[in-house]
Amino acid sequence: MRREQPPWVHEQRQTLGRRIRDLRVHRGHTQEAFAEMSNIDRRTFQRIEAGTSDPRYGDLLQIAVALRVSLDELLR
Repeated sequence: MRREQPPWVHEQRQTLGRRIRDLRVHRGHTQEAFAEMSNIDRRTFQRIEAGTSDPRYGDLLQIAVALRVSLDELLR
């Protein structure tokens, strides 16, 4: 059974999702094209950007590489 997470976890997921979206848009990619570039399922990528899903470490690495940023910069 999954325990409910504290509100700050949800806020941090949303902040990360906005950061990813802003970087993606700045680079001129659609969600669909970027999901394909980063080799992540489109729906999974949509949930990451929306802040409704906890991204896996491997997904974060793939997103950082596709955005040409370090993982540290992505998670700032």
